[in-house]
Amino acid sequence: MAQTIVQDLIESGVHFGHRASRWNPKMAPYIYARKNLIHIIDVRETVRGLLRAKKYLGQMAAGGSLVLFVGTKRQASETISREAQRCGMPYVSDRWLGGCLTNFRTVRSRLGRLEELEAIRSSDALAEYSKKAQSALNREFRRMYRNLNGIRNMNRLPSCMVVVDPRKERNAIREARSLGITTMALIDTDCDPDLVDLPIPGNDDGIRSIELIVRHLADAVSAGSALNRQKSAERQAAS
Repeated sequence: MAQTIVQDLIESGVHFGHRASRWNPKMAPYIYARKNLIHIIDVRETVRGLLRAKKYLGQMAAGGSLVLFVGTKRQASETISREAQRCGMPYVSDRWLGGCLTNFRTVRSRLGRLEELEAIRSSDALAEYSKKAQSALNREFRRMYRNLNGIRNMNRLPSCMVVVDPRKERNAIREARSLGITTMALIDTDCDPDLVDLPIPGNDDGIRSIELIVRHLADAVSAGSALNRQKSAERQAAS
């Protein structure tokens, strides 16, 4: 199995880091070599990080915990949205709202406005507004939908957060760390691994690399959630 993962990782280009001039020296333990001014990531370290992250996510999901997926950069946005929905977990794929975790109640309260806008747009009430007001309401809805739709079912703080590129998502990482939420991230050679609890060294700019890593993590969450549902069903049957 590990050999298959290694082959898939190499084919996805997960081992291609940034230019050597942009590296973070703390990433040295995860770098295999330098070739044509580009750092090459040690795929063995990628596999170790990935397997550790999958084991942890499986345990969290099996215990009924929430896992928040975060990736707002263009290369990661679609993958984060798709894979998080597939495993039934909340996600942020467009823009990180300041206070999404540290000011959770306030952000949750804004969902009420999103639901209000949805109700207006799906009823005859929209026709009562002027064209200018309708346009403003539609713009507000689209903005709020992009920012909040992924977390509308996040009724409590997550126990773990999966991130693509902690440099890009530094605000999300900062909030999670302040609350003691476990973080795991796909980190490239320009990142600081000390800011993440479970680093997965790898190319965080390549779409294929991101898709492969996030898919594996979502698979682990799905398996854990299935185990959690099975345990719940067994407890109900026993009672």
